[in-house]
Amino acid sequence: MTSIERQIASLDWPKIIEQLLTNGYSQVESILSEQQCDQLKDLYQDDSRYRKTVNMQRFRFGKGEYRYFNYPLPNYVEQLRETIYRYLVPVANAWMKQLKIDCEYPMRHPEFIKLCQTEAQHLATPLILKYQRGGFNTLHQDLYGSVYFPIQLVINLSQEGVDYKGGELVLTEQIPRAQSCAKVLRPNKGDMIIFSTNFRPQLGTRGFYRVTMKHGVSEVTQGARYALGVIFHDAKT
Repeated sequence: MTSIERQIASLDWPKIIEQLLTNGYSQVESILSEQQCDQLKDLYQDDSRYRKTVNMQRFRFGKGEYRYFNYPLPNYVEQLRETIYRYLVPVANAWMKQLKIDCEYPMRHPEFIKLCQTEAQHLATPLILKYQRGGFNTLHQDLYGSVYFPIQLVINLSQEGVDYKGGELVLTEQIPRAQSCAKVLRPNKGDMIIFSTNFRPQLGTRGFYRVTMKHGVSEVTQGARYALGVIFHDAKT
């Protein structure tokens, strides 16, 4: 077992899962060390690691830049993706049952990737995002095809108040026949936020109903903010 696998196994998963079920997200402190965060930030300059670079302003996604990794993924990223998936898949399957969606996710991530490939989704989706002063990301959902995993994560690679100011992670919920609710999170360097990709179940008086979720990043007012995003499904383009 690698050091990252041991660290992930030592997390308080009952608490994390309870927070996901209750709130649709969970904040986990210090999943990566400062050194590991800096190593991932340094990878941003290595063009050979990436399959695609996206200028957010060009596509009206906000202002900033992100780069999708190529396969094979860096070891840290691959281990995070495969190991954390195993802890999240029971939650994802429970959500599908509660919402009466005919879908059951495999217990291991490589088997799930094979499902993506049956729908021509074969491109890696883990990415590093970079925001400089004035940068932001509009509210969105990371869906890349018909096969998707309903939970994803982001790890902050920079320290608020030291490397940058502003740049809060914003999660919104749209409850049917109600106003949207926004939650603003300020993770520290190395902290991980696990959250719903596109929807989660909410228990009402007549059973479970679907709550639509989106996420984005508020304006960075100073410095530069880097983050690692880990989406568990692959993409077509």
